[in-house]
Amino acid sequence: MDEKKVKKIVKEKYEKIAKTKNSCCCTTSSCCGSENSNKEISKSIGYSDEEISLVPESNLGLGCGNPIAFSNLKEGDTVLDLGSGAGFDAFLAAEKVGKNGFVIGVDMTEGMVKKARENAEKHNYSNVEFRLGDIEQLPVQDNSIDIIISNCVINLAPNKDKVFQEAYRVLRNKGKLYVSDIVLLEPLSNEQKNDKDLIAGCVGGAELRDDYIEIIQKAGFKVKILSEDKDISERQYNGINLESIKIEAIK
Repeated sequence: MDEKKVKKIVKEKYEKIAKTKNSCCCTTSSCCGSENSNKEISKSIGYSDEEISLVPESNLGLGCGNPIAFSNLKEGDTVLDLGSGAGFDAFLAAEKVGKNGFVIGVDMTEGMVKKARENAEKHNYSNVEFRLGDIEQLPVQDNSIDIIISNCVINLAPNKDKVFQEAYRVLRNKGKLYVSDIVLLEPLSNEQKNDKDLIAGCVGGAELRDDYIEIIQKAGFKVKILSEDKDISERQYNGINLESIKIEAIK
């Protein structure tokens, strides 16, 4: 499918989610639509009760892992969140880096950026900034970021080579990228690839596992696989042969 059409499908879906109190990215309707189910999804992918309750209105049940748990953030770090949504992971990162650190969230959906900014103001986060932008063309300076995090977003980008090239550009030397994302364990049918719900639901645009890793390496990163969650297929994705992969990539 044409890249512009893919982005239009994704943007329309997440603008709609931004206007709804409770939604989720998964493809099963049973997991969506209530605050409790968002909490259940978050707990199932590795978030603690304390993390979920920090800024509860920012948790839209959209992730496939908890990059904060394995990203080794420390006081004073400058962090970039690719596809920051309503700010859930960005606020958790802000707690880790403290007042001497800073977090930048980038999202292409105006409604999500507006929602994240409102949440930051409501909860008095002065060390977080949310920018409207495309993760294939980041509104971030070269060599300015210590750690990049991303949670179930890169699969939505039609040009993943550009995403990882941009991540490499903005990271400082020895900087690290921590990704939780959906990858395929077998090819999708053409029908699945062109299904709007699957495209917006983190599946239709996903890469095969080994191809995804190769794209990251081609951008210049040294890649380490931290964990792979195959059970998420049954929990959230109707048994489609996929997994949630957690990756550390070092510049």
